[in-house]
Amino acid sequence: MKKLFFAPFFAMCMVALSNTAWSQAAPPYVLDDTAVHSLHAKELKRDYQIMVGLPPSYNSSTRRYPVVFVTDANYAFPLTRSVAKRVGANGRGLEEFILVGLGYATGDTSEFSRRRDYTPVNPPDSNYVSDMPGRTPQFGKAEAYRRFIATDVFPLIAQRYRSDMARKVFVGHSYGSLLGLQVLFTEPSMFDQYILGSPSLWYGKRVMFEREKAFAASHKELKARLYFGVGSLETGPEENMVADLKQFQALLKARHYPGLQIESRVFADEDHLTLAPGLITRGLKWTLPGKK
Repeated sequence: MKKLFFAPFFAMCMVALSNTAWSQAAPPYVLDDTAVHSLHAKELKRDYQIMVGLPPSYNSSTRRYPVVFVTDANYAFPLTRSVAKRVGANGRGLEEFILVGLGYATGDTSEFSRRRDYTPVNPPDSNYVSDMPGRTPQFGKAEAYRRFIATDVFPLIAQRYRSDMARKVFVGHSYGSLLGLQVLFTEPSMFDQYILGSPSLWYGKRVMFEREKAFAASHKELKARLYFGVGSLETGPEENMVADLKQFQALLKARHYPGLQIESRVFADEDHLTLAPGLITRGLKWTLPGKK
């Protein structure tokens, strides 16, 4: 009886050891033609991961490529890269581009980092709970983070890669879109095109409506191409993001800026969390259309 018991027990142990050895030996999955740079933000005194993805023709070409910068890189970088490869079809569906993912601060959770770096002002209430024990939530550092992109990230991409820095596209979603609007109303020429999904226009008692009004009071021109997207299901009783975006877009169009182009879409049956794939696909097809 002991032998009958020991044999299957021994076999199970060997299978467990074999599985452990296999998992330890298996290499991690790596995206081809990508790199991750650790970049120190001098003004912010923090380190950030900057992800870079090269187009299929990069190594066989000498030309320079437009650059697409995506916020929330932990999920948006692989998603955008997949869209570029599948929809792009080597330049037929989308123009090829260098993809730059703006990662979160080293040592911070994604929520802590994006709350601080993507929002333009401190919220009027203090009901936010930190997901990092011992650290109070921070907000309102979008302008400092914008300067980090301009002074630290841009030179890295310009010096290390064959990039056409005169053709830059910004991609953001939710708080990431707030950051995009911060850039648009502070230094609009930083990017010539913007893809902005589900912008959190409710944030800070609708502070971006005030920013838009202040910009219009002192500017007769806004040269940019804007692609807005929102999910049709983003219509909560307190935060109606569909209505907010329609109002915001109407205000921009009413300014009659000669250099401003706006395209927008309400994505049917999409909510705040499911919008991103369609937004990025449609936004890229509008900003960087492929060969005809």
